[in-house]
Amino acid sequence: MTAAPCTPAAPPGRRTPLILRNRAFAAVWLGQVLTQAAVRMFQVGVSWWIVAYAVQSARGLASGLFMALCTLPAVVLAPVVARTVAGFAHRSVLRTAAGLAAAVAGGLAVWAQGGGPPLAGVYAAALVLATCQAFFDPCLTTSVPELVDDADIETATGFELSTQSLAGLAGALLGALAVDAAGVAGLAAGCAAAYAGAALLVAGARFRDAAASAESPEQESRRPLRRILGELPYVRRILVCFTAANLFTAAVFVVIPLYTRSVLHGGGGTVALLEASLGAGALVGAFTGTRVPGRPTVAGAWCLGLMALALALPGLFAHRLVIAGCLAVAGWCAGAVSVRFVALFQRLVPTADKPGFFAVMQAVLGASLPVASLVFGSAGDLFSPRTLCLVQGVGLLPAACALALLGSGAPAPETPVEAEAVGGAR
Repeated sequence: MTAAPCTPAAPPGRRTPLILRNRAFAAVWLGQVLTQAAVRMFQVGVSWWIVAYAVQSARGLASGLFMALCTLPAVVLAPVVARTVAGFAHRSVLRTAAGLAAAVAGGLAVWAQGGGPPLAGVYAAALVLATCQAFFDPCLTTSVPELVDDADIETATGFELSTQSLAGLAGALLGALAVDAAGVAGLAAGCAAAYAGAALLVAGARFRDAAASAESPEQESRRPLRRILGELPYVRRILVCFTAANLFTAAVFVVIPLYTRSVLHGGGGTVALLEASLGAGALVGAFTGTRVPGRPTVAGAWCLGLMALALALPGLFAHRLVIAGCLAVAGWCAGAVSVRFVALFQRLVPTADKPGFFAVMQAVLGASLPVASLVFGSAGDLFSPRTLCLVQGVGLLPAACALALLGSGAPAPETPVEAEAVGGAR
């Protein structure tokens, strides 16, 4: 047979970027960029609104409670999310979550336009938006094999994880500045537009075998979620290490606005700079994480150690550019660690268990976030933000050591799988 001459062969070792050769994945990925950008912009903007405008006393507790509400749904609703992702077409779940979030954010914008909304109303809106995101993120992670070929799974994972970094950048550059310029009404209107755009993008994307998955839920995992993790002891220990680490890393989102106001005496522009540094570092880390040498556990231990140093230094040096650089390094560590381990989990976890596993993963890793937000928020009313930075750095060291010890005792059967994950970036 004669080969079609219309498309020249790509040079060896070079391939067209995934988002250019796979329109369905590109649309869904961009939808996730918009949803997470919206939720991050809302979180950053409202955190700054609470600290700078809405609350006169106990600012740390108020902002910590807000961030706790933003992270609680992913933990509490994990079983519901797992059943929903396993039993319904993934495109429908993604589209519904984004559409509902758009309606809620739009309603808050209209309410705020008529006057300053009460703090309880903003808390309620944050809870609903976080609930929508709790369904959206694990559903998208589960649907990656429906959107890309097996050889592209790790690349797709890198793009997906970079969403959080892009969202951090959007929140940094727009969240606090939007509140300074247009208040909560302008902030909510921008979020509503982003969610609506995401819903339209997902609605127009094609998922492979999405209908079959929805019609045959018996093919999906119906096993108890605890049993899924019980059969993956190595993965379970990794998740425990990162859950402990999250007790200290998650506090950065509470510490940044408090540090900006009471130590740097800055405004929304300073919050934007610090959040942008964190987000830019995480973006670079998401795309370069597969190039970090060593097994995932060993590389992860080194990254956590470096992150501990980066988060502690602002407790010693209160200079705007020094802090921005430290947050960029911390963000890079977070992005690099995430892409390595999520890619590893994509290959270690059986396909039928992925809906349940990724919901469990989100819940396990997220379980420490509400606690960290409340603890560090309350502590922010009693101690200087510089002290909180030192506590963050010191607190990460035990998790780094535990991950390093886990790497040295990893079971032999998982070694070739890890090698495949490390070498899978093409």
